[in-house]
Amino acid sequence: MTLCDRGIDHWVYTVWDEDSVVRDVAEADVVMAIGGDGAMLRAGRVCAEQSVPVLGVNMGWLGFLTEIQQPDDCEAGLDALLAGEYWIEQRMLLQATLMEDRSTVIGCYRALNDVVISGSVFGRMVQIAAYIDKHWATTYNADALILSTPTGSTAYALATGGPILPPELRNILMVPMAPHLSMDRPIVLARGAVVDIEPTRENRHPVVLTVDGKVEAELGQNQHVRITSAEPVSQFVRFRERNYFYRSLLDRLEPRINRHGPRRMTFDE
Repeated sequence: MTLCDRGIDHWVYTVWDEDSVVRDVAEADVVMAIGGDGAMLRAGRVCAEQSVPVLGVNMGWLGFLTEIQQPDDCEAGLDALLAGEYWIEQRMLLQATLMEDRSTVIGCYRALNDVVISGSVFGRMVQIAAYIDKHWATTYNADALILSTPTGSTAYALATGGPILPPELRNILMVPMAPHLSMDRPIVLARGAVVDIEPTRENRHPVVLTVDGKVEAELGQNQHVRITSAEPVSQFVRFRERNYFYRSLLDRLEPRINRHGPRRMTFDE
């Protein structure tokens, strides 16, 4: 049974056109993101501004953020959605503000996964100073510095040795990539922390700002990036139990283990 059969007004985009999507999202009750985690990231950022929840349908490889894992399950998912048999999960966004001379705003960007400061050429080490709550913390010599949300802690940050944070947290995770003779441990920052990242004058090559995998800007002289939690949050439609995260995570990290697991323990309420 299609959306039309159910009498649901809808619109469809087969190519991502953010300006048009933003206009239509403002009139929507829910957005279905059909694809992989990349589609969820784009939809999650755009829909957060309008407080519109996103229902993900996995057509990709991993589908860690999506809720409907197979296209054949769409009909059952729509029935559950229309019956109100769901809950809304909220996930934090980051705001990266590119600034010049410590006061002039050049651009603002939102990230659901992470903000990365790196060299413009792969493998070129950068030197960047990190300030936490306006106090100098350390200066990194590394390939990159990743500033991640809890959502992003299972993505790029995890691949570089960072810890896994449950999605309901509102902390910023700071992870250096391939650090050399500098701080090499991830740091989980307190909720509400403000991080300023400034390339030092020792850099011989350009330093770039990447937001959720997209290069947004090359940092010029006297420019820095301020990272904070963003005011809007992404909202995802969930049908599974509220503690789904850990089982979903371990099923992906340990695919060779029998998903039925050992004898199930039962716990008294």
